[in-house]
Amino acid sequence: MPARRRDPAGELRAELRDRHEDGHHLHHLLWRLDPSLRVCSSAVLGGGIGPRAWLLNAQVPGGYPRLDPDRHLAEIAAAEGLTGPGAGLMTAADVAAYTTGHDGGVTATVTTGLGVRGWAAAPESATHAPHRPGTVNIVVTLPTALSDAALVNAVATATEAKVQALLDAGLDCSGTPTDAVCVAGPEPGPDGGEPFAGPRSTWGARIARAVHTAVLAGARTAR
Repeated sequence: MPARRRDPAGELRAELRDRHEDGHHLHHLLWRLDPSLRVCSSAVLGGGIGPRAWLLNAQVPGGYPRLDPDRHLAEIAAAEGLTGPGAGLMTAADVAAYTTGHDGGVTATVTTGLGVRGWAAAPESATHAPHRPGTVNIVVTLPTALSDAALVNAVATATEAKVQALLDAGLDCSGTPTDAVCVAGPEPGPDGGEPFAGPRSTWGARIARAVHTAVLAGARTAR
């Protein structure tokens, strides 16, 4: 397996990969994780909280026809030679146009598809419309262990920062119906990890700023 890629500050970086499917030239982002990392995510493949060996954020064509995205992501992972448990996200956005934000050791990597944007609290009639995988996908990596509660809090903080960035970009929405978030950090030791990751905690504030930077950059180019 290739070495895990890190930037000069030691932060884990994604690899931009490409593939061909059914006549489409597509990209995906790949993170090869250290064994000591665990992930909290809403990913369609490997969601939840637990150790993960890899993360994928895979581009699919508009009008995506498959009804088994988890199996599709597993096929992409197998083609990359990935083994062990992983988490996979999917989007119709141009993955090669991903944006990043960095703050105090936190890295946020975002793909921004806003073709099906709207507000989370929508009328019931809006919830029955078919949803294409346009999707704002957020992957956050950080070097400090968080408790279970703080991991969940980190997902909420990242989501708050996403909405702030969309509003700052002049968009009248809170996101898309299929947005997903992954937060990856070390397994906590005997101390249980950092107990807080809200936006006014040390690590939550860093997560918020990194996500805001990445989503704002992506929203400004995806409009």
